[in-house]
Amino acid sequence: MEKQLHTPLTKETARTLQAGDYVYLTGTIYSARDAAHKRLTESLAKGETLPLPLENEIIYYLGPTPARPGQVIGSAGPTTSSRMDKYAPALLDLGQTGMIGKGRRSDVVIASMKKNSAVYFAAVGGAGALLSKCIKRAEVIAYEDLGAEAIYKLEVENFPVIVVIDCEGNNLYDM
Repeated sequence: MEKQLHTPLTKETARTLQAGDYVYLTGTIYSARDAAHKRLTESLAKGETLPLPLENEIIYYLGPTPARPGQVIGSAGPTTSSRMDKYAPALLDLGQTGMIGKGRRSDVVIASMKKNSAVYFAAVGGAGALLSKCIKRAEVIAYEDLGAEAIYKLEVENFPVIVVIDCEGNNLYDM
């Protein structure tokens, strides 16, 4: 089924999504990869305030290439999600409702998704140049020293993703 969704992604909306749904996201999402996730969880351990909201938010596992003149962002394809598996449950416990990446997730992450009514979306790997056309605005909001792995606030329009794992744990990779 095809669905148009506007962020933020509430738990109620997340519960309506099923593995295999085609979704077009419009609104604000955030990007973060390995190094940013590590810093986020280190900040949590220290009791510090995080540099982005997590409640009802979607994090795209992305490290974009530099933007060419006239572009908002460079190639914006997904990175392998399993590298964030050791960090994801802590962020899901804070209300994060969506993740975008590619590849399988661990049983621990899937259990946390079920507990927290969150979903995992896949973006098409190898289509970063096409995906970047759906990003209308990109702004570094934290960890600028990480370069491409900084946290970006992204404004997207009709950003295409597929629900791979829904909040009941149904997994498209296993179906």
